[in-house]
Amino acid sequence: MKFNEQLTQLEAIVTQLEGGQLDLEDSLKRYEEGVQLIRSLQEKLASAEQKVQLMMGEIHEQD
Repeated sequence: MKFNEQLTQLEAIVTQLEGGQLDLEDSLKRYEEGVQLIRSLQEKLASAEQKVQLMMGEIHEQD
């Protein structure tokens, strides 16, 4: 799943949890899904940051 899709899904989960309409079991399930999405998003951001740092290093080496 793409970054933007995961972020949209996470936002939907937060909205559901804040709405207070879910029972405890469903809230816990959605919370766990949210945590998994956060971890995945963090990994994607870290990977993108590494790529940018590599590219910036290559640019500085060319100067």
